[in-house]
Amino acid sequence: MHKKRIAFDYWVYESMEQLPPPELQLMDAAIKSRQNAYAPYSGFRVGAAVLLDNGEIVIGNNQENASYPSGLCAERVAVFQSGARFPGVPIRAIAISAASERQKVDKPAAPCGNCRQAIAEYELRQEGGIAVLMMGETGAVHKCTSLADLLPFAFGPSYLE
Repeated sequence: MHKKRIAFDYWVYESMEQLPPPELQLMDAAIKSRQNAYAPYSGFRVGAAVLLDNGEIVIGNNQENASYPSGLCAERVAVFQSGARFPGVPIRAIAISAASERQKVDKPAAPCGNCRQAIAEYELRQEGGIAVLMMGETGAVHKCTSLADLLPFAFGPSYLE
């Protein structure tokens, strides 16, 4: 037996105003999308915006349902919509912003496990990383260069061969 370690670097921007212009525009799109989330049950609104290799920005927001498992997270809405509207166009980055009606969200909100798996599948498919930018409704923005940083042991198509 031997021990191994997994580590990754990520960037912390103290506020979104410190982001480079393309990433600032992407996070702004995620924040605007968050405002249109349908979250009557949890009161937790999430917006996501995907930047494609062709320069297009595709948005998504969480869509809840009284039958909780039937809803969709903002990240998957944005990623799946980008795949449907622009098939084969690689995703460069995804920005995520979350806010709650019950409390102030002042720390970055990371994608849930289902969203991590969905984004990981796109990384595998396009054979390249997708930068992930995360923030609450205020505060710092955390940035990783790849979803693989957040899900190092992702399940992929190679297991199904």
